[in-house]
Amino acid sequence: MERLQKVIAHSGLTSRRKAEEMIIEGKVKVNGKIVKELGTKVGPNDKIEVNEVPLTKEVPVYFLFYKPRGVISAVTDDKNRKVVTDFFPEVTERIYPVGRLDYDTSGLLLLTNDGEFANALMHPKHEVDKVYVAKVKGLPLRENLRKLERGITLEDGKTAPAKTKVLSIDKKKQSAIVEITIHEGKNRQVRRMFDAIGHPVLKLKREKYGFLTLHGLSAGESRELTPHEVKQLRALAVTGENRF
Repeated sequence: MERLQKVIAHSGLTSRRKAEEMIIEGKVKVNGKIVKELGTKVGPNDKIEVNEVPLTKEVPVYFLFYKPRGVISAVTDDKNRKVVTDFFPEVTERIYPVGRLDYDTSGLLLLTNDGEFANALMHPKHEVDKVYVAKVKGLPLRENLRKLERGITLEDGKTAPAKTKVLSIDKKKQSAIVEITIHEGKNRQVRRMFDAIGHPVLKLKREKYGFLTLHGLSAGESRELTPHEVKQLRALAVTGENRF
């Protein structure tokens, strides 16, 4: 079950805010009855009409995108900065990112118009493993990395256990490349975790999302997920079988 305004927005008819206005104005019917209450939940078998016209659901589409740095993980931006959907001019469906990567972070991001799929992947209990490669300031000691592996307390709570691996160190520049695997999605989580142990992130990239990688893609490029990949992701969201 999903909120009515969300279903209308995901159909590609209009934005969620406009859908809310239409509901309040009495322009939306569910199973023949006018619904004016925001937050009303509907299922796949409910008949929805907007301005007396039956709502048709878009065919679901799924994309893997290599987000460059300096791009917003959103469909619009009030400061007119570049957003991820700017890289999909040929796509007519109303796609949006699954979760987000912050402005200065590059790497693997999924986009879809399938709300159920996106919600399953982003649910705190179901989120799949995400592998990041971070260039950090300083040379982290093993004991500090173990703090991340055990879970570290941030201002919005303690993180789940992570997995870390030092890939390289540069004693001359006093920096290191560290791979870190997490399955949560707190805002700027990886950066804040390294800040907490005194090693600020200089550069960050998400290399993997579950079993998916950026293989064959350059920054700004994308590809459609195969039906098998979509099926695998749905399974991972439920079972968490890829967890380290």
